[in-house]
Amino acid sequence: MNKWLFCIGMLALCCGCGNKNVPDVSSIPVDISIGRFDKDFFAADTNQVEQSLAAVQKKYPYFFTDFIQNIVLEGSADTLHPVPFIVKTYISNSRPLFDSVQLRYNKLNDLEAQLKKGFQFVKYYYPAYKIPKPVTYVGLIGDPSVALTKDALAIGLQMYLGKNFSAYNTLEAIDRFPQYISRRFDAVYIPVNCFQNIAQDIYPENMQGLSLIEQMIEKGKQWWLVNKFMPTAADSLITGFTQAQLDWCKTNEGLAWNFIIQNNDPYTTEPTTIQNFVGEAPKTDGMPDASPGNIGQWIGWHIVQRYADKTGQTLQQVLQTAPKKIFDEAKYKPK
Repeated sequence: MNKWLFCIGMLALCCGCGNKNVPDVSSIPVDISIGRFDKDFFAADTNQVEQSLAAVQKKYPYFFTDFIQNIVLEGSADTLHPVPFIVKTYISNSRPLFDSVQLRYNKLNDLEAQLKKGFQFVKYYYPAYKIPKPVTYVGLIGDPSVALTKDALAIGLQMYLGKNFSAYNTLEAIDRFPQYISRRFDAVYIPVNCFQNIAQDIYPENMQGLSLIEQMIEKGKQWWLVNKFMPTAADSLITGFTQAQLDWCKTNEGLAWNFIIQNNDPYTTEPTTIQNFVGEAPKTDGMPDASPGNIGQWIGWHIVQRYADKTGQTLQQVLQTAPKKIFDEAKYKPK
């Protein structure tokens, strides 16, 4: 696939970070229908694999090749047998996981409605943006939860079976996905995960050579943009923080900011320092246990919002503004 991006949201009745003047997008035409590739693929007749696959490929020409190459073949250690045999083996081995997915995700009407609303906001801000075709698949544990390809928005339902799902709690899985990450493997994170991918497609991340504060702001732009596409999404879903962590951030925003600038050069490019503030972690080193990891991106989001409110610039103008200029002009001084 062109872009395999890990990410993991449901529209909640809670406003995001200072998102004001939400536009009315109800009249913007958007046709969203989630293709159930997972159901059609696992319905294939394993006694006539090639014929069955041909029918699936005809129905999903925008996703079939990506799935076979990047999920089935990439995840197989079998290099001796032809593709139909490998696919047959894949279907057999993954059938229990597929069955678990179907118990939870037989219908996706609510998700379709949430994706439609989000894409109406995308089209409001970016009328020329080509909306990818949403499609669900069942891969292996660890395959992308959401992947944006050339034509599809692929949702790996195997990564949204709830934090207590047995496959997420094996020693191997816990080593790869600590519990502070696997607790997000739930249906409520699917929409936010989707629009995080869309945001990164529209405004690709480029952190090469950027300092700590610049990376905080650039990453903050990502969450700010997602919030524009999902203005009623809870901050806890956009950030991935627990509600307790989010409450801690709001209560201690000034203290957290002062800790960063008093103990670090905001223009440092030292990788370990940057990782501590804008990387995934159960907490931020040097801060209380109640703090979340990646607090720098949360602060960056607030700096971007302050700059946008202060200047009144359009969404596109804010995104195009250099992070240092945003930092200098926002005059961010939280209490």
